[in-house]
Amino acid sequence: MDQWRPEPLPLFQTPEWVKVIGVFDLETTGVDVTTDRIVTAHVGLLDAGGAVIRARDWLADPGVAIPEGATAIHGITTDRARDEGRPAPEVVDEVVGALRALLDAGIPIVAYNAPYDFSLLKYEALRHGVGPIDDPSPVIDPLVVDKAYDRWRRGKRTLSVVAAHYSVRLEGAHEASADAVAAGRVAQALAERFAPWLPTTAGELHTRQIAWARAQAASLTDYFIQIGRLDPEDRLDGSWPIR
Repeated sequence: MDQWRPEPLPLFQTPEWVKVIGVFDLETTGVDVTTDRIVTAHVGLLDAGGAVIRARDWLADPGVAIPEGATAIHGITTDRARDEGRPAPEVVDEVVGALRALLDAGIPIVAYNAPYDFSLLKYEALRHGVGPIDDPSPVIDPLVVDKAYDRWRRGKRTLSVVAAHYSVRLEGAHEASADAVAAGRVAQALAERFAPWLPTTAGELHTRQIAWARAQAASLTDYFIQIGRLDPEDRLDGSWPIR
């Protein structure tokens, strides 16, 4: 009599969208997406193994003084931006063009805390007479995905902390190229870790992130009201991937 053997467990493949991903990050003069300006930008491509296969960096003269607090984060001074940076309208136009090319090709763009980078770029485009990207898709935001699949993990969710959690090296944090590449590799690590539950297409994942981001903002709003950080009538904006 043949000995019974259990059926092998199914093997889950990582989603197709990880094979080639775009990556995008900005370093800026501040945190207000409507008024602050781009200082540096990075748009690139990673292959399935996380290797950089295309990269472009920009240094802009934002046309305003860079606050010391911002310089302390990304290292770019006002004098350096004025001496070495290109005119902001040219930089904004080229960054928008590079992102449009990826989206038109159906390549998902990874941006950590996507509403910040895409919204600031939108307002910069409007400021300089460049046609803005109003509805970027597909976008992958490792911050939103990580919160959705590991909701109860304690600790901060900054890129450096989340990268370390998923064993992704981040050298030169707050440098646009380093942050963009690390975010892309975190997205790939998430895809591998949560393959059985993740959507197989970037389009479906994009749609789910819209709902996840809204729910995450509502939950954080309730917490902030509870601890007195927000007034009960105030709400955090959960729009994603652009505000």
